[in-house]
Amino acid sequence: MQSDLGQSKTFSRRTILLGGGQFILFSALAGRMYYLQVLESDRYAMLADENRISLRLLPPPRGRILDRYGVPLAVNQLNYRAVIVPEQVRDLESTLDALNGLIPLSERDRRRVRREIGRKRRFLPVTVRDNLSWEDVSRIEVNAPDLPGVAIDVGQSRSYPFGGDAGHVVGYVAPVSPEEQGRKDPLLELPDFRIGKSGVEKNYDLDLRGSAGTSQIEVNALGRVIRELEREEGQPGHEIVLSIDAELQRYVTSRLKGESASVVVMDAYSGEILALVSSPGFDPNAFNKGLSESDWQELITNVKSPLTNKAHSGQYAPGSTFKMVVALAALEDGIVTPEQRFFCPGYVELGDSKFHCWKKDGHGYVDMVGGLEHSCDVYFYELSRRTGIDRIAEMAQRLGFGASSGIDLPNGRDGLVPSRAWKEAVIGGSWQQGETLLTGIGQGYVLATPLQLAVMIARLVNGGREVKPHLTLDSISDGQSKDRLTTDLPDLGFSPEALSILKQGMDAVSNSPRGTAYRSRIHSKGMEMGGKTGTAQVRRISKSERLQGVRKNEEIPWKERDHALFVGYAPVDDPRFVISVVVEHGGSGSKIAAPIARDVMTMTQRRAQKITPVSIAGK
Repeated sequence: MQSDLGQSKTFSRRTILLGGGQFILFSALAGRMYYLQVLESDRYAMLADENRISLRLLPPPRGRILDRYGVPLAVNQLNYRAVIVPEQVRDLESTLDALNGLIPLSERDRRRVRREIGRKRRFLPVTVRDNLSWEDVSRIEVNAPDLPGVAIDVGQSRSYPFGGDAGHVVGYVAPVSPEEQGRKDPLLELPDFRIGKSGVEKNYDLDLRGSAGTSQIEVNALGRVIRELEREEGQPGHEIVLSIDAELQRYVTSRLKGESASVVVMDAYSGEILALVSSPGFDPNAFNKGLSESDWQELITNVKSPLTNKAHSGQYAPGSTFKMVVALAALEDGIVTPEQRFFCPGYVELGDSKFHCWKKDGHGYVDMVGGLEHSCDVYFYELSRRTGIDRIAEMAQRLGFGASSGIDLPNGRDGLVPSRAWKEAVIGGSWQQGETLLTGIGQGYVLATPLQLAVMIARLVNGGREVKPHLTLDSISDGQSKDRLTTDLPDLGFSPEALSILKQGMDAVSNSPRGTAYRSRIHSKGMEMGGKTGTAQVRRISKSERLQGVRKNEEIPWKERDHALFVGYAPVDDPRFVISVVVEHGGSGSKIAAPIARDVMTMTQRRAQKITPVSIAGK
């Protein structure tokens, strides 16, 4: 009995100890639950939200690019793409293998995906493939449960309705490079976000880009979107309106027929560029779809350089088109009178050297108008010798040579205006008189872009005003039209009498039976064109070749043939438009470049008579 009582007391103590332990344990758990659910509830609610709520950037629509009549040159279209969110993918290689069974992926695609995942934050989606068809999208959506971290994203891609006809002007967009992603703009981290890489797309990229919006979405454990909780729209990109006439641009492209050439058509007073064509061109749409390695190699190895904007970046000896610079310098400094004549026997001698005229038997006695009309080299040898290289250089700079044109396009070239100081600093040695003679006919060191040639002719025929070329007619920002025209042009201070003599000479070039461009004159009344031909020598002609007879262009390799040039304006009686034409290795300016100028200037004037630009601000 006593033994039973002892055992009962022992059991009771154990029960009390066990019950006490359980009480302490449950009290601790209850306290912890109270702490988590009551005291820390806000913090853990926020963490829970962070796990189920995702904030996404919404890329803004890129601004359109229009021509002067409102015709679209660059627009947006829907682009369906497959993306991967790295932090939601269990096994990247398995996921890519599975996707490859639905939409073919090249090894190049896979390398790019791995590379982008390695340098991006893991919650940011990475594009696997874009420009998907409806069939591609359907296959991925059907298999979505087996593809955690894979989603279909609907964005926008750029489309260029005029393709290669306006490729060099409009430019193209392409994915952001690693270097560009370092800039402080969250848009640049979006999957497949594209920025301007050339042309207007690059020059006005920030205006066209706009600013991002945001979308707050709820996702499940697999990262699938359940619903959108909140959305804040971004700011669409601004619309850019160009001075380009898209139909004229297309006509010029077709007229060049694939020649390695460039044409610039400009308003002589406002500086508006109506056409700026570099041939052959490239189709910017190809960059959206992704160029194959073979296509890219074909572009960069093409001897006619389709990726180079020759109108803006090509540098050429201006040939006889430069003779107006020499003539104006001589007239402005009173070195000669327009009536003063020089005799051309077909060459001039300077020391032991002979400098030949293009006409072997010479032109006889020639005054200034006749010198321009016949493009007599000997006349301009004498004029340049008397004027001197530094006066010629100063006049060339006033007419727009040797400096940036200021046009709103990237990657332009400045050309070259040689002088005594330039040679001493760059080449070394003193300037020679023979170099002055060569400069006087647009050969030697002097270089110009086709755009600079158009600027020169504009400043000569608009009364000597400092016109500057530009491509943008208006840009639309917040509904307001920004007029970009220059209405108060500085006067360059040229003598009206001197400018009149030059216009007489250029009129004779095209409209006198003995003019070098007479066969390419415009017959339509009130649309007549004045101008100046030029043939820029590419190779040196030896003495022996002159004695035996200079070989014709078609008899020598293409790369050694002369460049053909023409600069002009119309109408002759009331100049409004100017043009420059350069055909690389085309041969004679009078035979090749002048006919192109005639056709383009005829079309330019006809379109100007029929069409008036839309009122952009009133749209």
